[in-house]
Amino acid sequence: MKFAVIVFPGSNCDMDMLWAVKDILGAEADYVRHDAESLVGFDGVLLPGGFSYGDYLRCGAIARFSKIIPEVIRFAEEGKPVFGTCNGFQVLTEAGLLPGTLLRNDRLHFVCKTVSLKVENNQTFFTSEYGRGEKIQLPIAHGEGNYYCDEETLKQLKENNQIVFTYAEENPNGSLENIAGIINEKGNVLGMMPHPERAVESLLGSNDGLRFFKSIIKNHGKVTNNQ
Repeated sequence: MKFAVIVFPGSNCDMDMLWAVKDILGAEADYVRHDAESLVGFDGVLLPGGFSYGDYLRCGAIARFSKIIPEVIRFAEEGKPVFGTCNGFQVLTEAGLLPGTLLRNDRLHFVCKTVSLKVENNQTFFTSEYGRGEKIQLPIAHGEGNYYCDEETLKQLKENNQIVFTYAEENPNGSLENIAGIINEKGNVLGMMPHPERAVESLLGSNDGLRFFKSIIKNHGKVTNNQ
């Protein structure tokens, strides 16, 4: 399986992402610039964290108009796996690949710490190596991670089992229903604020993120089903 790590101006977790899948798990992976126009030859897309275009307008709002985004949308529409963490999650919502939006943290402060997450749905392309209801430890680092959507969207997320991760012990940013990560209805696009790529070795404080990427590689080629 070959991963494309999309690099925007201001990405700062692209090296972490590449290192996690290439150096730790041994998968093929390459950087793809924001101004590229093709994802031919890749099997999965990873959108890393950072501050794309400096977040001058709104997190992910400018990155959404990068030349590579129409190709990412095509990639997703074909059912191939697309994952965005932190700023990558924000880009996915701005691009319309995931519902809802990310607002300023409720306390208006940047938060950088390790948090406890609950795996709400382990029947996805990205979480099959976890147990349902399992608690895992992953780091967060964001100022706008407060997930919000309207009541109808929230209802749909619950009915379709699209809420994949929730904050387990504390809600660090005010996210609606403690939501930390969601998946699209088709089951091949996932966004979350925590960083699994920063938790792939015990030396880093947790290796709970390792199974996230193992799940993607294990399920490569399978039809996704988020139910």
